[in-house]
Amino acid sequence: MLKSIFKAALYLGAAFPIICSAQTYQPTTLGAKAVLKDQSIEIQFYSPDIVRVIKTPVGRTFRTEGLSVIKKPEQTALKLSKRGDAVDIASSKLKVSLDLKTGAISYATAKGASLLKEKTDGASFKPFDDAGNKTLTVAQSFVLDKDEAIYGLGQHQRGNLNQRNQVYKNMMQGNTEDVVPFIQSVKGYGVFWDNYSPTTFSDTQAETFFSSDVGEGIDYYFMNGGNADGVTAKMRDLTGQAPMMPLWTFGFWQSKERYKTQDETVGIVKKYRELGVPLDGIVQDWQYWGNNYLWNSMEFLNVDFSNPRKMMTDVHNLNAHLMISIWSSFGPETKPYKDMKAKNMLLDFHTWPESGSELWPPKQDYPSGVRPYDVYNPEARNIYWNYLSKGLFPFGIDGWWMDSTEPDHLSAKPTDLDIKTYLGSFRKVRNAYPLMGVGGVYDHQRAVSSDKRVFILTRSAFAGQQRYGANTWSGDITSSWETLAKQIPTGLNFSLSAIPYWNADIGGFFLTKYPRKLQDADYRELYARWMEFGTFTPLMRSHGADAPREIWQFGKKGDKVYDAAEKFINLRYRLLPYIYSASWDITAHQSSMMRALFMDFAADKNVWDINGEYMFGKSILVNPVTKGMYTKTQGTNSNTEDFSAVKSQETYLPAGASWYDFWTGQKLAGGAKVTRETPLDIIPLYIKAGSILPFGPQVQYSSEKKWDNLEIRVYPGADGDFTLYEDENDNYNYEKGQYSEITFHWDDKKGTLSIADRKGKFKGMLNNRTFNVVLAPAGVNNSTNVKAVSYTGKKTSIKL
Repeated sequence: MLKSIFKAALYLGAAFPIICSAQTYQPTTLGAKAVLKDQSIEIQFYSPDIVRVIKTPVGRTFRTEGLSVIKKPEQTALKLSKRGDAVDIASSKLKVSLDLKTGAISYATAKGASLLKEKTDGASFKPFDDAGNKTLTVAQSFVLDKDEAIYGLGQHQRGNLNQRNQVYKNMMQGNTEDVVPFIQSVKGYGVFWDNYSPTTFSDTQAETFFSSDVGEGIDYYFMNGGNADGVTAKMRDLTGQAPMMPLWTFGFWQSKERYKTQDETVGIVKKYRELGVPLDGIVQDWQYWGNNYLWNSMEFLNVDFSNPRKMMTDVHNLNAHLMISIWSSFGPETKPYKDMKAKNMLLDFHTWPESGSELWPPKQDYPSGVRPYDVYNPEARNIYWNYLSKGLFPFGIDGWWMDSTEPDHLSAKPTDLDIKTYLGSFRKVRNAYPLMGVGGVYDHQRAVSSDKRVFILTRSAFAGQQRYGANTWSGDITSSWETLAKQIPTGLNFSLSAIPYWNADIGGFFLTKYPRKLQDADYRELYARWMEFGTFTPLMRSHGADAPREIWQFGKKGDKVYDAAEKFINLRYRLLPYIYSASWDITAHQSSMMRALFMDFAADKNVWDINGEYMFGKSILVNPVTKGMYTKTQGTNSNTEDFSAVKSQETYLPAGASWYDFWTGQKLAGGAKVTRETPLDIIPLYIKAGSILPFGPQVQYSSEKKWDNLEIRVYPGADGDFTLYEDENDNYNYEKGQYSEITFHWDDKKGTLSIADRKGKFKGMLNNRTFNVVLAPAGVNNSTNVKAVSYTGKKTSIKL
């Protein structure tokens, strides 16, 4: 009888309290509320597998800005039941249990399998004076299984993939650190700690907790996805889906700190075209606006950029795209600065550059006066776009390089966090700064144009930023083998934070370890290996300070570093159909492009802690070379190349699949380590059996040739599927259904490749084409046993 009363109360949204063990709780339309002796707890189901938990001290009103989460609660069928001193709230996917004595919450699957438990007495509220606002420092502890692996937390440069036994104190956005207070477990659940203030994450065998400096209460989301892709899908359901990137963003990009004239910028593109090395993008870094007092004016005020329209026309006529640097701060002589200062929209702390002088080192007795703006203020975001839309957008700029989106916080004083923003103290909303700044540009551009997809390269990110067409790079990292090795788990944990687009400066930004710069043989070898790694990241971009990084700086055809770089740039372009389809898998199915091995092989515990290998898409296992092999040291500052012996590298192939060496076609068993030779132009690449890989034509830029003669490589040994995605490459018509999908299925037992009816259509679509099907074990250069299939959009099959 009591159980039926609970059900009726829930479905009718009743608000009467039910007394149990001197504690009270009441059903709500979203779940239940409970009042214990010292805290109020509310459990809200946002969907059958997403739950929000809000805890406050008794009598305190809870308020939040809700900057990351954009999902509204779904109507979810729930059942309440009494079990001793606990109340169970169950959906079709999840059971949440609240202990009315302790206030601890536990989570289990609908079938009762335990997922996560809060620690008894794990909630903490401590009074905190936040610049005059009487608020709280809040914390929540959980208890994990002893051997459970967890991942995420954004981008941190420690070199670890598994976040167990890690402590990150007082996390705030930084140049190379991106805070995303989200973890996911190998057990298939995730936790998003919805707080924007400086946050500590700590994991020990005793407890795992989040603690934030400022909060009106504890506010977190628990999600059950069943596996890593499922968890990622739930997080994006909460915080926003990732739109399609333009095709050209997946080509090769050249950058430098900085090209100093428009002729130099255009000349770089011309040189790539003359050499016949593919290129899709060039980046114009800072000071096209002039001196530091004009910092980020978002106008071409530098005399060496006197005809920006011609510069853009020249770049576009070379079939390339240009991305330009914009910042979240302004110099005191700029129009945006003056407008925002008059309205108290600038944050009064030191940021880059500190000096008005361009000499190095900076002359601090000439302060620049550059200040960041209050991105939390919607009117300030309007002003920012107003100047961007007048000063740069009309020239046809293709992408925005949003630098210092943390923003840079130099000579930081404790009182800087007391600075008032539109949403309260800077401390309260500190970590959401990049989300608001990047989101402001995306939303404004989308509002005025759908002809060109928004593309943003940003140095910082927060939860939900995937919805803003942004690719995050790992900041101003140093050039070293150690740094290169760390980029792999750094990028993987960032992707496991549900933000799929990430990259690193190919070659590293600062060359401080290499005083001889590009003359250092060890650095040249490092650059080649970094280029190979960059081929298998969502954005392939060469960039750095201290020395230029264009391919000809490393020699000419016939030189080993040059040839290795050119080889992998060309491989990147051959893989564009695969990469673009993987991008669609992100948008349509909440997938990830850089995939930690546990995402696809969670049953193999050997992969849970592997830091140096990953899947690129769902077919290609990548094991970048991150140690020098071909440099012989002759002294403290001198070394030479030594290619007298070919070196090797070991790779662990996950169990649960067979594998093919990409270069030779040799078939290998999973669940074992293998060793292969790694000359300078080879890294270990393995293709999962059952994979179907499309290879595009050799081109000089992404859209140079139609995909009317794609090579389709089939890797037998298991059944497999692949969906080839195509659209108009650079507008938002795909959101209206203007795209096509062609699904391939490999039946391993029958040895038959089936090509399904084409789904969808779009302007410029290929109605007739040829697929050149290859049974792949003969290796990467296989040109025999090709079977040409004429395809008109109707289902067909071929026996191999």
